[in-house]
Amino acid sequence: MKKNILAALVSLSCALGTTAANAEDLLQVFEIATANDPTVLKAKAQADAQSYQADTAMAALLPQIGLTMGYTKSDSTSFESVDEKVESDSEQFTRGLSLSQTLFDLGAWNSLDIADKQALQANAQYDSAKQNLIVRVAEGYFNVLSAIDNLEFIKTEKRAIERQLEQTKQRYAVGLTAITDVHEAQAQFDNSVAQEIIANNSVETAREQLREITGKYHAKLDFLNTETFSTTKPARDSSDFLNIAKDKNISLQVAKVTVDIAQDQIKLARAGHYPKLTLSASYGDSLTDADRDGTSLTRQPRADSTSVGLNFSLPLYSGGATVAATDQARAFYVAASQDYEANYRAITRTVITSYNQVVSDIATYKALEQAVVSAQSALKATEAGFEVGTRTIVDVLVSTQNLYNAKRNLADVRYRYVLSTLRLKQAAGTLTSKDLVAINQGLKAV
Repeated sequence: MKKNILAALVSLSCALGTTAANAEDLLQVFEIATANDPTVLKAKAQADAQSYQADTAMAALLPQIGLTMGYTKSDSTSFESVDEKVESDSEQFTRGLSLSQTLFDLGAWNSLDIADKQALQANAQYDSAKQNLIVRVAEGYFNVLSAIDNLEFIKTEKRAIERQLEQTKQRYAVGLTAITDVHEAQAQFDNSVAQEIIANNSVETAREQLREITGKYHAKLDFLNTETFSTTKPARDSSDFLNIAKDKNISLQVAKVTVDIAQDQIKLARAGHYPKLTLSASYGDSLTDADRDGTSLTRQPRADSTSVGLNFSLPLYSGGATVAATDQARAFYVAASQDYEANYRAITRTVITSYNQVVSDIATYKALEQAVVSAQSALKATEAGFEVGTRTIVDVLVSTQNLYNAKRNLADVRYRYVLSTLRLKQAAGTLTSKDLVAINQGLKAV
């Protein structure tokens, strides 16, 4: 149902986005990635395969029924004297039906429990892959936007430096400034040209990284609407997110199932000491027809046979293999338990650091908004001072660089905040595609 809703939203977004020269939004990119990402498709195939393994384990506990049919024809020739040849032939028809049913096999039941939990584990890993895809797509999408923003800032800064270079040359021509100022401005302009080349390459690199996820090149993407962008403090504190993660974090769930499987492996190994009891039943009949020199010799009536039995087996000694297998399973259980503890600690760290990152991004965003305003004022004052000779071109270039660095940092923190909120929800185990829908509403076509 969720996927159908998402598909409908994507279709609506496609219809509304035709005026933006086919620019794609976040939901469209995510839908493409969902259908094409190898990591998610692999996880789905593994989950399907594991469910079949559970069916196979169950089959060992169900009745086994077999049908057999046979037909045998034989011809023979014998010589009773030199001139007398005797030919004979016979035909035999057989058929049978057999049934066996396991009545007690503790190991088979343990294997079924393990297979069921492995199927549960594979499904959880598939869910984890889908959840991780949400973050990967968002990272790839906003990395492209960030690279484009950086390129635009560099281009704008380069144009500003170019204007300052021309002004400095004019001032030098009339003797109002030294040649060193011209060289300083020229050096800064040349550096901006190099930075633009690097930024262009970074944009293409980001696009290729996104294509690696979706399998498609995304030439145009909707941009973040900076006019409506705002930050929101998390509704819960870090301890609340941590409590949620204990129940919902998928990686922790996978680790817990791994511990349960290891526990069942101990039971499976111990089952080597227990007996097995199987019910078997069979029914068969046969018909034989023989003749000699065309004369019927025998035509036996149909012979029927029926049998029902119980098969009991109890291992008495297996060279210590069962004991060794049990000890090995216990060691694997200890390893799985320690892995669960390591996962729990890592998730605790991830939840807390992700929460702190969101809070930090909010504060940084507010500070950088003011930093941009201050940098703009500083540049105006420095340019005015340069006009009257109280400031040098180096001061102007530094102020220009400070302004665009502040703008670049402000743009970066917007994307970082969006991604930090997604990572926090992923760590808590609450991340869904609906979170992308909310983010997508904050985009605009260009």
